[in-house]
Amino acid sequence: MRFQKLIQLSGAVVLSAFTLAAAHAATGGEPAAVPQVDVAPCLAAAAADDIDKAASACTAVIDDEKSAKADLVKALIARGALYARHDQIERAIADDSRALQLDPTLADLFNARGELWLKKGDKPKAVQDFGAALKLDPNHEKAKANHKAMARELERIGAQMAVAGKPSFNCAKARRAVERAICGNRELADLDREIFASNARIVRDARNPVDAKALQREQDEFIARRNAGYGRPGYDLKKAMQERLQRINGVDGY
Repeated sequence: MRFQKLIQLSGAVVLSAFTLAAAHAATGGEPAAVPQVDVAPCLAAAAADDIDKAASACTAVIDDEKSAKADLVKALIARGALYARHDQIERAIADDSRALQLDPTLADLFNARGELWLKKGDKPKAVQDFGAALKLDPNHEKAKANHKAMARELERIGAQMAVAGKPSFNCAKARRAVERAICGNRELADLDREIFASNARIVRDARNPVDAKALQREQDEFIARRNAGYGRPGYDLKKAMQERLQRINGVDGY
């Protein structure tokens, strides 16, 4: 009986080994391939602007370790663009950044991320991305327009920062008490510079020389009143300057 059981067990082992060998041979000696997640549903949902389906389908591709690099990049770009359309700026930037790490040759994506940085208010990073897009594609029209506009904006901001807290006159030569007070207060200094620039603008844009002289005379009279009034009881220098600026620019600031 025991001998018969051993024979049966040996037969089972042989049969099992034969079955495994056949299966191994049928696959050419390699384990069965695990199918990859299809990127098509992600792209289709993103194109249809279906954020729920796209988020699910694209995330399946992005989170799958076996996804091909090309599919992963496509899914990240599609999901990032969808997030951008729905004003989820942080998520869109994160997806675009990951895609650019995988493929740093995408000029369109650098430009797209630059526009997202701009929406977020980070102008230096926006300029950097527009510049990267142009380095990859010097004829990229959107990147050229964006880079040019931002370069001008940063130049303007830089110019403003350079004169911030500085009045229209040379503080080293200030002799009057009111001038020293303006030099010692950043807010008053900025107000003085704005008044000077705004007055210069309206004088320059005057319809004729007679109007231009009248406008400049009004400014000179304001300066004279300011100089005479400063230090007297009840005189509010800041209020007087604000009122003068409003009078020059109008109620709406123009």
